Amino acid sequence: MSIQILTLLTGDIVCAMVALYVSYFLRIDTLPTAHVFFFLDGLKLMAFTAVLLFTSYLMELYDTQKKLKKREVLVRSIVAALSSFILLSSLYYLLPSLMIGRGLLLISLACFNVLQWTWHITHKCSIDFTGGARRVLVVGTGPLANLIGGLITTSNHSHVLAGYVGCPRDSVVVPNEHIVDGGGIDISETARREHAEKIVISITERRGSIPLKDLMHCKFSGIDVFDAPTFYEQLTGKLLLENITPGWFVFSNGFKLTHTIRFCKKIIDKILATIGLIITFPLFPLIAVAVKISSPGPVFFKQVRTGLHEKQFLLYKFRTMRSDAEAGTGAVWAQDNDPRVTSIGKFLRKSRLDELPQLYNVLKGDMSFIGPRPERPEFVETLKQQIPYYSHRHFVKPGITGWAQIKYPYGASVEDAVEKLRYDLYYIKNLSITLDLLIFFETIKVILFSRGGR
Repeated sequence: MSIQILTLLTGDIVCAMVALYVSYFLRIDTLPTAHVFFFLDGLKLMAFTAVLLFTSYLMELYDTQKKLKKREVLVRSIVAALSSFILLSSLYYLLPSLMIGRGLLLISLACFNVLQWTWHITHKCSIDFTGGARRVLVVGTGPLANLIGGLITTSNHSHVLAGYVGCPRDSVVVPNEHIVDGGGIDISETARREHAEKIVISITERRGSIPLKDLMHCKFSGIDVFDAPTFYEQLTGKLLLENITPGWFVFSNGFKLTHTIRFCKKIIDKILATIGLIITFPLFPLIAVAVKISSPGPVFFKQVRTGLHEKQFLLYKFRTMRSDAEAGTGAVWAQDNDPRVTSIGKFLRKSRLDELPQLYNVLKGDMSFIGPRPERPEFVETLKQQIPYYSHRHFVKPGITGWAQIKYPYGASVEDAVEKLRYDLYYIKNLSITLDLLIFFETIKVILFSRGGR
């Protein structure tokens, strides 16, 4: 989580407490004591704050990559407040003990709406005014350096390109006007002159070209030094496969699939799958009828997929295509506006309701709730031959949802498979319960806004 997001969250928590505190005064005409407010009403405050943060998250008010205007922030904040009213009203109906008091809810939400909008605009202006972006010096002038430089310039002001430093044996494909040191004679002096806070080593031919002495001087002077794949990973949330060697995988800080993490994921998967099946099972007969009416054929769709350690298993879904969809073509990827998809199938895919039977796969242990998308064996064999490291995605169980699914639209080509593999390997490298929780909430947004389905 970035410092900007953490700052926004902290500010919103303060805004929620202040809004509730002020609403007590406006409604009751007296301020509650700290003892009453923070201790006796602690659970009420936590529930109130949690719902506000959750709806603000759904409205993407914490997405620092989006350049939201003042009006957009206000609209999203109002929608979040209205959503909070619905959720809190439902919560208070189910758990009356958490109710904050008659008439207090609307006043509190109105106060929070004003405070949140003011806080977010103030935070945005302070970032713009103080120049919160970090200056990055790129060592190299070749294709890799050009890629990293382009990434920096499009990082929504979180980073600013300080310039390129030329190196022997490296070709020049970056703009000449951005080269601040053509010979790379003294990188530490160049870094000080350009006020660089980060240095990224982006040399195409690294052997004998890296000025280690200068870089050590920069490191001990407080300047962060990264190689290109690590910096790319931090900025994009995916791996730079073209410039990663097997040694990078071996010595990188990550890929720690401990027994504890595997055990925790297994327990969480069983709990979520059981709860999910209990909650959604009443929908199964309705969906089954809709599928049968839309086209002749079975209700459920069974297909062989590749799972953990490339073991095959049967995946279950509600059928969304004609029963003879691949009779004349064999295994092919789904496309936009695929004519094989039925009218009901389009709705099921957009709403992700077709994937509900996969909860049974999770319960069986074939899949996890969160992990790489399970691919068909026919595609796996082809992709393994064309894409380096593709087999590495099978070191964890496939999932109903995952990092690649929320970050990238539906893949329907080898190029798409490469892009999704970047995200899948990033997930495996950084696998944790915290990351799974983030993916879970991001998936809620994907479902609510119908993103990525075909």
